[in-house]
Amino acid sequence: MDFVVQQLINAISLGGVYAMLALGLAIVFSIVRLINFAHGDIMTFGGYGIFLSLAFGMPPLGALAIGIGAAVVMALAMERAAFRAMRGADVVALLITSFAVSEILKVLFQNTISPRPVPISLPAAWSSSYRIGDVVIGVGPTISIVVALISLAGLTLFLRRTTTGMAMRAAAEDFEMLRLLGVRANRVVATAFAISGVLAGAAAVVWTAQRGSVDPMMGFFPVLKAFIATVLGGLGSLGGAVLGGLVVGALEVMTQAFLPDALSPYRDAIVLACVIAALLLRPDGLLPARSGARS
Repeated sequence: MDFVVQQLINAISLGGVYAMLALGLAIVFSIVRLINFAHGDIMTFGGYGIFLSLAFGMPPLGALAIGIGAAVVMALAMERAAFRAMRGADVVALLITSFAVSEILKVLFQNTISPRPVPISLPAAWSSSYRIGDVVIGVGPTISIVVALISLAGLTLFLRRTTTGMAMRAAAEDFEMLRLLGVRANRVVATAFAISGVLAGAAAVVWTAQRGSVDPMMGFFPVLKAFIATVLGGLGSLGGAVLGGLVVGALEVMTQAFLPDALSPYRDAIVLACVIAALLLRPDGLLPARSGARS
């Protein structure tokens, strides 16, 4: 029983990271219909922000805050320099643009910092553990769960209680009507990218705290899993993105924990097969957007 509880905590921890990244993808897609595959590089940029801050002697908490800020700056710069001019273009053009931006950033990371992982020295207490009853819980997974809950709760309050948040929800329903009502489109889109940057930065904090390093490809696989989670939850659905992230994280952890050794090399294939099976039963996702494409 203790082993099951331990794996459940790990599943929530990993699923929380995927949920934050999936939510960042979904909130941008719901407004401008952009599947931003450069979102992982925003996360990586946040990781390098943490690394450089620590290298210049910043305290750990300050470095983590700078990492999140760096991710927000990168997201806003990406929107202004690459995607604003492409607004209104078809989905394929936007997709190609996001791939191009991602590759440019990876090359810059490799040539200006290092193509290999660089270590991040966070307090040793962050890699320790504590005991609740007979269950041993790592500080890293606990931080992951707390950061994910705070991020998701903060975003929910922002979308429901602020004027800008309500404008973003309205834009997700009918962006053109919102423009006709006089709401500035650039402000709404930039805010969506800034929020995606906050979520990517928070994911970078959790990921680097657990890995202890950052490299140019750090954000690639997490954002790929987050995209799968977004599709599983319902493309354009914010609630679906969170649910999809938690489900994908749970599938990964549970297959790693309970698969026989002979099947462990096929773990990713089994996870994807489960996702495909779910989509065959619910083609629009677990929590599809009300409008069919947006939430």
